[in-house]
Amino acid sequence: MPIHLCKLLPPRPTFPGDMTPSEAELMQKHTAYWQDLADRGIALVVGPVLDPAGIWGIAIIDAKDADAAAALTSDDPVIAGGGGFRYDIHLVPQAILRTTHQPNPL
Repeated sequence: MPIHLCKLLPPRPTFPGDMTPSEAELMQKHTAYWQDLADRGIALVVGPVLDPAGIWGIAIIDAKDADAAAALTSDDPVIAGGGGFRYDIHLVPQAILRTTHQPNPL
């Protein structure tokens, strides 16, 4: 299972605090897109990262290679819709995954 980390960079450092109505619509489509990929087992983890330097998004995906990962991110509505976002994609050559879903005891 080749794992890729996809880092979604927003169109400006002040996003999402000054999100426009059209950007909000794109974000709703973005959420639905990634929820579908998660439901199908392609996306393992997706969500916003509250980095003090600026919020960005993360998607950890199971994609056979860099081209497949790039195809998934380019189909994201925030990219396909020309919202000014961009992805950095990185291969994770080794990943330790839990084998079953169990409650975190911490």
